[in-house]
Amino acid sequence: MSITSRLNRAFSQATVLPLTKCSRYVLVSDCHRGAGTSSDNFLKNQHLYYAALEHYYRGGFTYIELGDGEELWENRKLRTITEIHEDAYCLLARFEAQDRLHLLYGNHNIVQKRNPSYKEALILRPESSPENSLYLTHGHQASLLNSTLWPLARFLVRYLWNPLESLGFLDPTSAAKNYEVKEKCEEALRSWAETQHHILVTGHTHRPVLPEGPAYYYNTGSCVHPRCITCIELERGELTLVKWVMNARLDRVLYVARNIISGPVKLPI
Repeated sequence: MSITSRLNRAFSQATVLPLTKCSRYVLVSDCHRGAGTSSDNFLKNQHLYYAALEHYYRGGFTYIELGDGEELWENRKLRTITEIHEDAYCLLARFEAQDRLHLLYGNHNIVQKRNPSYKEALILRPESSPENSLYLTHGHQASLLNSTLWPLARFLVRYLWNPLESLGFLDPTSAAKNYEVKEKCEEALRSWAETQHHILVTGHTHRPVLPEGPAYYYNTGSCVHPRCITCIELERGELTLVKWVMNARLDRVLYVARNIISGPVKLPI
């Protein structure tokens, strides 16, 4: 099955949500919540994540997670992850209680597709101009190894590359860690979006993308950057790429700050 076929299939089964100028969505991806060990990349940014989610909850945003929320290639048991990161899941439960939570699965938590709460894709559709819909998915469909052959990729990560990373080696097959793989994946996603004339928003590569001008391809980035988390806000019909970082005041008091990286970019809705 080709990249085009995999993406077309995902969106043919996608849940459709309304998109208006009053809509407030925050698009987050690649949290990789782990088991609290030294390889749990979410740990170092969990305080930024809590602060950001509190902001979006109080601001009336609907939270959409574009896959890889859990790290289930390196870790076998979901229960261990939910126990370690109980605070994060309590925050998500508050969104869910108000019907403001939508979860997609990516390659690293693809086993969640058995959970009816997780979807492969979402479409945000303006009633007045459905041709300007936003197509949301993780983006792993651009890679044969990370989609169709994901059991093999999981095996390699769990038993080969994860142990080697503790010695300083990087996984050469990872779109997040290998520049050439990242470029190839993003080009495939961008090509599909331009060919289909769809506005596509993904994660997967961990590289945030929000061009200032009209574009078909956007990327939320991730929650496991070395010193920040990134996400895309959709508010008043505009997309804004932001990062949440730890800053210090002159009196040496630390605080979590929201900084705009790019945008806002007005959508044609």
